[in-house]
Amino acid sequence: MSIKNLRGKLYLVSTPIGNLEDITLRALRILKEVDLIAAEDTRHTRKLLTHYDIHKPLVSYHEHNQREKEEFLLQEIKKGKSLALVTDAGTPGISDPGVNLVKRFLQESIPVIPIPGPSALIAALSISGLPTESFIFYGFLPPKDSARQRMFSSLKDRPETLVFFESPQRLKACLQDALKTFGDRQGVVAREITKIFEEVYRGKLAEIIRQIEGKEIKGEITLVIAGSPAAKEVDEAFLSQLIKEYLNNGELSLKEMVTLLSAELKVSKRELYKKILEVKKENQ
Repeated sequence: MSIKNLRGKLYLVSTPIGNLEDITLRALRILKEVDLIAAEDTRHTRKLLTHYDIHKPLVSYHEHNQREKEEFLLQEIKKGKSLALVTDAGTPGISDPGVNLVKRFLQESIPVIPIPGPSALIAALSISGLPTESFIFYGFLPPKDSARQRMFSSLKDRPETLVFFESPQRLKACLQDALKTFGDRQGVVAREITKIFEEVYRGKLAEIIRQIEGKEIKGEITLVIAGSPAAKEVDEAFLSQLIKEYLNNGELSLKEMVTLLSAELKVSKRELYKKILEVKKENQ
């Protein structure tokens, strides 16, 4: 691709999450050829660029200055310049303010091009040994205990594998909350993935808590937890017919029906509420 073809576009360039060798040839080429690089922390990004002998103007773009910098970057793009967006580690737009820049540029009909690469989310999932055909990625967990507990409660019946980012300071409290809410499910704590002091703790949640007891946990943490073992797929036609029978019988309240069907079929209450309302509407 010629430098001319880069103009007027935003490139989301994935960068290493630890090991500087984990960057693609395409990412290096784009970083060398764009006019401007927007970075979450310019000091951090400059180390990467210096390592690969890349010398391009850097502009800081983070959650505290994003509105101001969006306008500046937008004007630069409209002048025909090319822009690369990088985060401190991994893929821009995933649990960072880059998503807002992407949204704004798309509103202005500016092409946004992904340059894929490292992701702590995918790296942790790939080594977890847990089901990966479907998963829920929450991003960074709420810092307050009460908010984290509420969020866990909202996910306890989901069958998908759950993935979170957490700070090392809150990890132990987080695992205790997870154990209380989810029960003793399988889990994985991946710390400092791809870095010198990479560690992976696997096992039931209670076992992981024992493994890290007394240890000072530092670095970037990705937490993976198995989905609900109780939740399972139920034939839609069978479920609809069963709900119709209960509705026609008229002996149970909505709450009683949900409780009974959830226990009988091992289906989440949230999904049952939704299905019952659908069946009611269809039969009005």
